[in-house]
Amino acid sequence: MVRQLAFVVMSSNADADHILDVDLLAFEHGTEAQRASVVDGVVQSLKSGFVYTAHDLGEGFLDEAYGMLGEFFAASTEEKAAYRRPESNGQTGYTGLLVETAADADVADWKEMLNWRAPLPEKHPLLNAGYFDPVLPEDTIPGIEAVLLEFHRRVYEIQRRFLRIIAIGIGCNQHFFDEMVTDGPTLTRAIRYPPMTEAPDGEHVWAGAHDDINLITALPRATAKGLQVQVDDGWVDAVPPDGHMVINTGLMLERITNGVIMPGRHRVVGDPDSPGERLSVVQFCHPTPWTMLSPVPSCVTADNPLAYSTVSADSALQKVLFEINLLS
Repeated sequence: MVRQLAFVVMSSNADADHILDVDLLAFEHGTEAQRASVVDGVVQSLKSGFVYTAHDLGEGFLDEAYGMLGEFFAASTEEKAAYRRPESNGQTGYTGLLVETAADADVADWKEMLNWRAPLPEKHPLLNAGYFDPVLPEDTIPGIEAVLLEFHRRVYEIQRRFLRIIAIGIGCNQHFFDEMVTDGPTLTRAIRYPPMTEAPDGEHVWAGAHDDINLITALPRATAKGLQVQVDDGWVDAVPPDGHMVINTGLMLERITNGVIMPGRHRVVGDPDSPGERLSVVQFCHPTPWTMLSPVPSCVTADNPLAYSTVSADSALQKVLFEINLLS
């Protein structure tokens, strides 16, 4: 059955005027009018760099994945450290507390992470381009590897499908991004933010204000509030409806669109009313490293002249890894 509501402006939260709720499934299965309404809603919402969307991941599957990740982060420091791979520059395995630092921040983020990507076939060219196979805690949490790789696959498929809406919104064929992201180094990151009561000082935030480097980022669920979006000179809470995920834009999409779609600047801060920990899983959709990030002609106009040079996706990624203190 086709959903009749293509997009809805949320009215119950402080973000109501900035982040819209759209329906990916209505875009894929609806009428032409519904498809156009979804595209318009996404373009409007991405003025903030953020949008919410319904999805078909399966709530039971998310329960299973988040449950296993909670078990992993509850393991001892020694057990978790066995999955560290410093040579990967935070692209696979475990990263401990106070390591990653937002580009504009003075202190490291108060978070620990487990990172993974999809494995590649033997002799794939990305294996010679600094790609690292996933390092997952199967020995600590039996069965977690299959679940997390399936999580990565399902979220990637949603990101690929959602990029088709964005492609139409910027005047391109809906499949413009398909080849760009196929076998790209899309990264999944499970993040545990410990209670702020355990932070090294009272001035700490969970994650300082920053822009993501990639095309789009997906956040299917978080166990507590904390994600905030910068709008004008203030911050609004990002709280999607149940069964929806957060999508935000990154610096690579900004370059491709000649600044028409700006990156969604955000931070993660502890909620005074919920002083405990927070667990979330985000997935950064990346183009292949040899992709040349060049503004598309449809986004270069007399009113919006060419403002961005062409760089490779890999060069852009390496620059940001340096800025956030992840290059070993």
